[in-house]
Amino acid sequence: VQLQASGGGLVQAGGSLRLSCAASGSIFRINMMAWYRQAPGKERELVAHISSGGATNYADSVKGRFTASRDNAKNTVYLQMNSLKPEDTGVYYCNAAIVGHGTRYEYSYWGQGTLVTVSS
Repeated sequence: VQLQASGGGLVQAGGSLRLSCAASGSIFRINMMAWYRQAPGKERELVAHISSGGATNYADSVKGRFTASRDNAKNTVYLQMNSLKPEDTGVYYCNAAIVGHGTRYEYSYWGQGTLVTVSS
């Protein structure tokens, strides 16, 4: 199983970006999917997570600006980021809790990270 994230880039403050993360491989079911970020010199933090049914939860710092969604048919999670601020700069990682074919167990997988840079 692999997660491939994309969509990062350089944007001015107030702008928007949309991140995508697609899971591939021998997947039976994907449960929770999430986005984390790590700013330079800081620990990785949870940005948003979304259940298989579409229920979402966000960090206080991004509420009202970021929207997580998913397409279960495509095994893909998205993060729409609006009104970006310089403090949103960091490497964004997707994470998914996946049950593979032939197993009853759920494992946590990480994407490779995509860099978001917001200039002031």
